[in-house]
Amino acid sequence: MRSTLRDLSPLPACRRAWRKAGTLATAASLTLIGMVAAGVPPVLAQTVAVSVSPSPAQDPAGLLVPPPLALAHAHPLDWLIGGLNAMVLTLAVVLTLLIWQRRAQRHIGWLAGLMAGWVVLAGAVPHTPWPAAVAVLVGPWLVLMAVQYLMRRVRRQDRRLRRLLLFQALMLPLTLLLPLPHAALAQAVTWVLGAELVAAMGWHVWHLWQDLFLPTLEERYPRSDFIVTCVLLGLAACAVLTAVFLPGTGATSILAALSLIGLALQRVREFSRALTQAELQVLQGELRMQERIAELERHFDQVAEAKLEQVTERERKRIAADLHDDLGAKLLTIVHTSESDRISTLAREALEEMRLSVRGLTGKPVQLLDALGDWRAEVVSRLAQANILAEWKSPAEDIDHTFPARAYVQTTRILREAVSNIIKHSGATHCVVGCSAQDGYFSVVIQDNGQGIPLELEGRLDKGHGMASMKSRAKQMHGQCLVESGPGWGTVIRLTIPL
Repeated sequence: MRSTLRDLSPLPACRRAWRKAGTLATAASLTLIGMVAAGVPPVLAQTVAVSVSPSPAQDPAGLLVPPPLALAHAHPLDWLIGGLNAMVLTLAVVLTLLIWQRRAQRHIGWLAGLMAGWVVLAGAVPHTPWPAAVAVLVGPWLVLMAVQYLMRRVRRQDRRLRRLLLFQALMLPLTLLLPLPHAALAQAVTWVLGAELVAAMGWHVWHLWQDLFLPTLEERYPRSDFIVTCVLLGLAACAVLTAVFLPGTGATSILAALSLIGLALQRVREFSRALTQAELQVLQGELRMQERIAELERHFDQVAEAKLEQVTERERKRIAADLHDDLGAKLLTIVHTSESDRISTLAREALEEMRLSVRGLTGKPVQLLDALGDWRAEVVSRLAQANILAEWKSPAEDIDHTFPARAYVQTTRILREAVSNIIKHSGATHCVVGCSAQDGYFSVVIQDNGQGIPLELEGRLDKGHGMASMKSRAKQMHGQCLVESGPGWGTVIRLTIPL
């Protein structure tokens, strides 16, 4: 209940809004500070130079005014360095926002801190009365952040080394209290910190080289990324060398800024690549979910169909039992008790038809050999009673097939309709019935020597002599029933159904 009220409370939404507003305000503030620290120092330098000049211009209020062309004559190199440092700080803000709620990417915070610290150092050292002191104060912290980033980047941690670097960052500023020239002290500190930074970069490249040959493709570090990293760290190493051997030329600021910008863009590219991969995984997950849902739907349809078949089968058996027990008993009583031969014959035929229907309802499959025996006995018996010579041709070899109950019933009724037509309408004296089973099909050919179908029914075979019923039953079994006839040469009925 409390959690529900907490979710419904407007306080979390307000807090999130305040956090977003604070994040945007922080980003704007840091960007403004970076622009001031990176781009404005040349202007401030010109202003300071004018303020300490022997004869500055005075306005009516007594304030110092720089010469009118002071801003226009700023050195282009200062503007280049200022623009690069502004880009460095902007990318530091971007990286900070990207890793704001990503615990797995928190190590990039060391890079963002290094970039911001470098902007402060590059913007403060040339324009402060104590450049050596600022370098000694800020430099160790930059080395600490750089080493931590390089180690975390290859998933390594060393608490002892981190403590040593932290101790160094705290103790090196105390050397400013020693009676030594600050310039010489700053030079020595630059040598020491530069050596540490170059060693850390070499260690980092060595581990990346080892990651190129990991056993699985997913774990290997991409070769293209390795080349880019080596180039960027090479720029950083050149920046360290120029700081040691060519101080004051501006090359260090340019090379270091380019290296930091490249590293930041590489991290942004990795974020973009990870986002694309995540979107692809989400899409694949949705596809797998759709496939799973489709599979569940198919399984549900199969279960429902099986359940419906069970219910239908149970109902068929109940109806068959009722027909056999009730109607069958009554028809059998009529057959044995009726004094009229006509009524007794009709009752016997109805009883046979009912038994055939019951067999179809029970759903029990029938062996094809048994079905052939039943059909032969019935066809030969009925034709013989009509004084028609019947010739039955069974398959040459034994057939090991079964007939579904419904197919058996439908085939039996087609044969009965064909025999009835021969007896009533053909005037035939001889009939040949041939059966065969091959290539997955069962065929029956019934041919008589009767007078054929009259000319007035030509083209309208489906409308007379039960032909439509026979073809419809064959179609229900996914088979076909063809009729060939002509006046004077009899009729041929071909029934073909799949086994």
